[in-house]
Amino acid sequence: MKNISKTYPGVKALENVSLELKTGEVHCLVGENGAGKSTLMKVLSGAISKDSGQILIDDIEVQINSPYDSQKLGIGMIYQDFRLVPELSAAENIVLGNEPVLNRFSFINKSKANQIAANALVQLGETIDLDNPVKKLSVAQRQMVEIAKAISKKIKILVMDEPTASLTKTETEKLFAVIKKLKNDGVGIIYISHRLEEIFLIADRITILRDGKLINTCPAAEADRNKLIKWMVGRELENEYPRIESKPGREVLRVQNLNSDRLKKINFSLSTGEVLGLAGLVGAGRSDLANIIFGADKKSSGKIFLEGEEVNFKDPRDAIDNGIALLTEDRNLYGLIMQMSIRENISISNLISLLKGPFIQYKQENKVANEYLDKLKIKAPSIETKVESLSGGNRQKVVLARWLFTNAKVIIFDEPTVGIDVGVKFEIYNLINRLVEEGIGVIVISSDMPELIGISHRIIVMSNGEISGELTGDKIQQENIMELAVSNL
Repeated sequence: MKNISKTYPGVKALENVSLELKTGEVHCLVGENGAGKSTLMKVLSGAISKDSGQILIDDIEVQINSPYDSQKLGIGMIYQDFRLVPELSAAENIVLGNEPVLNRFSFINKSKANQIAANALVQLGETIDLDNPVKKLSVAQRQMVEIAKAISKKIKILVMDEPTASLTKTETEKLFAVIKKLKNDGVGIIYISHRLEEIFLIADRITILRDGKLINTCPAAEADRNKLIKWMVGRELENEYPRIESKPGREVLRVQNLNSDRLKKINFSLSTGEVLGLAGLVGAGRSDLANIIFGADKKSSGKIFLEGEEVNFKDPRDAIDNGIALLTEDRNLYGLIMQMSIRENISISNLISLLKGPFIQYKQENKVANEYLDKLKIKAPSIETKVESLSGGNRQKVVLARWLFTNAKVIIFDEPTVGIDVGVKFEIYNLINRLVEEGIGVIVISSDMPELIGISHRIIVMSNGEISGELTGDKIQQENIMELAVSNL
């Protein structure tokens, strides 16, 4: 790709950006949210058109005006939010758009479709029930269906956008093995990720974008974490995890002998003036606990106290009215209404405060939305911008703005920085610190152990639905967390 430029109204998304990919190479593309990574790849995949520049495949200039053009040229694209049809089977999704037919009446040859799908999965070393609807598959299996879908079309180039965002460590290692095999087969891979540690595990070369411009391209061996961060954000981050001093105040939340079908004898308290970290392996029960506190799931026994008063929330609306907020792990599915504007997403959880009689006071709603746009530094042309067009970090800020507008007393962050670049992560951590200083109780659930260690004043570790231990001070170390995380398995 040579000197690619793309402009949207009021925004220069790409300015003379160039990228080279070799056969059998993993070329990592990194940069902050809004740097232009996705725009560049959408140009390559035919999802959007470039304003200027050239694309050459095997040294021959090509025109890519649609995803179909891209597919014909051997380019496969795997998005972070999978492009699969949940009701269709794994096999049907793999051959989708390239279905083998029986005859001139275009009936699908199911046997041939299954064979194509099976062959693609064999190449990946994966076994999946081909007749199983995709909606019943795990996230890791859906990832493999996406890759199988791409390689079944005999791709030369595979673009992977945040492929490990929802995978466990074991599933990530399996994916890296698949990437290595594709490399050995001569496939060129463009890999986008905000997880800098994995960049150095798989990259041959790295290209850094910032504000729609090419900053640098270098062999992975010539870069390190600090260099990448500086290139990405344009400045040094002296402290990647800015943590304020713990000043525990009054108790704001207490959970006493709580049980459910997934949890056993959960006891802990949360005070103002501290960040309480919640650690554990996937399936340990961290999100289950958050959902019960938020009123989304039911407890079978036990008590929850908010500011000393026992509460029994019937549903999330009840929890919100009482001052509990939950930033869910999957912000796109559960945290936002993607087709609505920033303004609508911020106001929707506290519309009652904007009513005059039965009518919304739109001037007041606009004022509130603009205040949060400025306060949280949400990068968008206006409050009327649709949330679906925002980067991951800015979407997370919109979710936080919504909960701040409800005057929450306790805010639970479930995987707050998944799919967010290092610069915006720093902003999120500072926002968390600001909430703590304002007297809001903060719980952070994270699978990113350095992050949890870096921002938490106290860490509770869960294992198999139980609290296996609590760590404070110099006991907050990765080895101690892991030891407690596996203690009940």
